[in-house]
Amino acid sequence: MDVSEEYDMMEDLEEIKESISTQDLPSAIHTINKYLKKQDLVELNIGVTGESGSGKSSFVNAFRGLGDEEEYSAKTGPVETTMEPQDYSHPKYKNVKVWDLPGIGTPNFKADEYLHLVEFDRYDFFIIIASDRFRECHTQLAKEIMRMGKNFYFVRSKIDTTIDAEKRKKSFDQEKTLDIIRKDCVNG
Repeated sequence: MDVSEEYDMMEDLEEIKESISTQDLPSAIHTINKYLKKQDLVELNIGVTGESGSGKSSFVNAFRGLGDEEEYSAKTGPVETTMEPQDYSHPKYKNVKVWDLPGIGTPNFKADEYLHLVEFDRYDFFIIIASDRFRECHTQLAKEIMRMGKNFYFVRSKIDTTIDAEKRKKSFDQEKTLDIIRKDCVNG
């Protein structure tokens, strides 16, 4: 890869970063997929990490254009389901592997052992999924990823659950609620 190709790739990564922080999930996935079309010759290993139950496996399925119960989809469930890192090829981009990682902070994957157990250094970049507030484990993951000189993207899942809970308030304003969530993610 020459310098001009590397520069173009950095511009694409910035576009992806902005997309994820300013767009809804389908639009962000569209932007990522547009970028992936340019990367036909490079193997890319994306680690999807976060707490157990945050929607990591569902994200992997959505990213790959699959429902949770389709053949070859990542297994999802109401209890800890992903017990070892599992790679899934993207249906259009065979050189892209999306890794569904076990959740951090469970009895099976304690935070202090997690990075070693999931072989954190094998992934090219990361998507940290959080289903609620930004927590200490997300900070630990982000710090380790930065220490390795790699990039990560923070995705807040299960927004619909938060919106439903906020709707019970008389003063509910969906745009205001979404803005509060965005600011919390940025501050975290």
